[in-house]
Amino acid sequence: MKIAVSLFATTLGLASPALAADPAPALSPARILAHTQALASDDFEGRAPGTPGEEKTVAYLVEQFKKIGLQPGNPDGTYIQNVPLVGLTSQPTAAFVAGGTTFTPTLVNDYIALSRRLTPTVEVKDSEVVFVGYGVVAPEFGWDDFKGVDVRGKTVLILINDPPVTEPATGRPDPAVFGGKAMTYYGRWTYKYEIASARGAAACLIIHETGPAGYPFAVVGGSWGRENFDLESPDQNAHRVAVEGWLTLDAARRLLTAAGQDFAALKAAAARRDFRPVALAARASFTVANTTRTVASKNVVGVLPGADAQRRGEYVVYSAHWDAFGRNPGLAGDQILNGAADNAIAVGMLLEIAQAAAALPAERRAPRSLLFFCPTAEEKGLLGSRYYAEHPLYPLTATLANLNLEPLDANNAFGPTRDLEVVGSNASTLDDIGAAVAADQGRVLCADTEAEKGYYYRSDHFEFAKAGVPAYFTRSGLDFLGQPDGYGLKLRQAYLMNDYHKVTDEVRPDWTMEGAAQDAAFLLEVGLRVARASGWPEWKPGTEFKARRDAQMQAVTR
Repeated sequence: MKIAVSLFATTLGLASPALAADPAPALSPARILAHTQALASDDFEGRAPGTPGEEKTVAYLVEQFKKIGLQPGNPDGTYIQNVPLVGLTSQPTAAFVAGGTTFTPTLVNDYIALSRRLTPTVEVKDSEVVFVGYGVVAPEFGWDDFKGVDVRGKTVLILINDPPVTEPATGRPDPAVFGGKAMTYYGRWTYKYEIASARGAAACLIIHETGPAGYPFAVVGGSWGRENFDLESPDQNAHRVAVEGWLTLDAARRLLTAAGQDFAALKAAAARRDFRPVALAARASFTVANTTRTVASKNVVGVLPGADAQRRGEYVVYSAHWDAFGRNPGLAGDQILNGAADNAIAVGMLLEIAQAAAALPAERRAPRSLLFFCPTAEEKGLLGSRYYAEHPLYPLTATLANLNLEPLDANNAFGPTRDLEVVGSNASTLDDIGAAVAADQGRVLCADTEAEKGYYYRSDHFEFAKAGVPAYFTRSGLDFLGQPDGYGLKLRQAYLMNDYHKVTDEVRPDWTMEGAAQDAAFLLEVGLRVARASGWPEWKPGTEFKARRDAQMQAVTR
């Protein structure tokens, strides 16, 4: 079955004059489903970097790019950008002494830890343990959780997410501080380890809570408990905190109780600006045995050149990571984490967008080029996109925007929706373009319904944003046509609890991909409008990425 946006809208009673006058190219749910079935099949072994599954995935994507008619995206004449990774398998042990007793947590059940330092053995001995609240240093909010306390050589315990600052009058999250309900980058686990590294800590343990983290502890174990990856670095990652890890909430409570502290009281204190680090009557020791290997991984890149020779050197980037979690030999029965919704569906959507754009008649081709980018190792810390941002194939100053595809659930594998969510909404003028496209297609754009989970900082577009490029990220809608209220939310919650980063993330027989085709049509049109516009997208005032972009563009115009 093929769905053209205009025909789709007409069928649903949502047609607009703009669509009737300018029919969109056909988008096929069947093709998206076929790509998803192929990439999420057991033959691809879970698409982990550095495995035969990567080789099959890269070969498949290159073959599809060629069939579509995309040109090699690397100026060297290939569809490949090599990404030098290091695989790290850590075997940690941990012990705490508190209140005169020794507490030895159990790996996986109580904690997860690793070291990203590329040395065979990493040790932290008899390190003082300090609770540093949320570990945030944010001058713009007048916030400093360290207050000048020296944590060099110490083990810091940190809460996940942002400090929950409320308005005195209403008791609701204060939107003027840390985004209110929305998570800022200060709340992400990546920031916690970065600040611990900058402060010279020996170890950093994040106290996991499912609500503030946005996922259960099992997701941490599934992601961190096996081989991890990083980019090669000249100092062998000596700049990183020696031990990075997570404690379950129960394990943290036991440790704090043994040290004579109450978790609830400490957490309440950490929500205030006057919080000061609390030195605990506890010491920590860690040993991490690391096995490392070099991995020559690959980003896959294809380009549809712009129709205007003067503007062909300007790019709109579509991205969707190809990797998943591979095979987990520690599991009984099914060991393949197929990654169907995360992220084979999005790759299928990207391929369908590329095919639709390539099929446009010459008079409708965008003047600027469309770059189709499938990065590696998103699940290992956005490494493929970070490598591209640090080693761009085309100047970032010639890159107008990044439109990222990652559904964050399996909702768009089913039927169409009236709505579409914008993650990290109102950050750039891309939001305005998206709103106009949605209106023309008879849909409604909604603000992020789970802003507190910080999804904007959890996918490949974030590396483009950090580098200054306006980045746009949408997720599946909740308001399904022909379904009762709550249907979409129920689907989303079921996926998060039952399938996210698990072997059960597989293609289901009731997946139609009608929603995926609908969302792909939306993103196709957003990208085309950006590629055809006279001006460039811009970050809006107050956005943390605006200064970087402004400096880039000023340097170009000098």
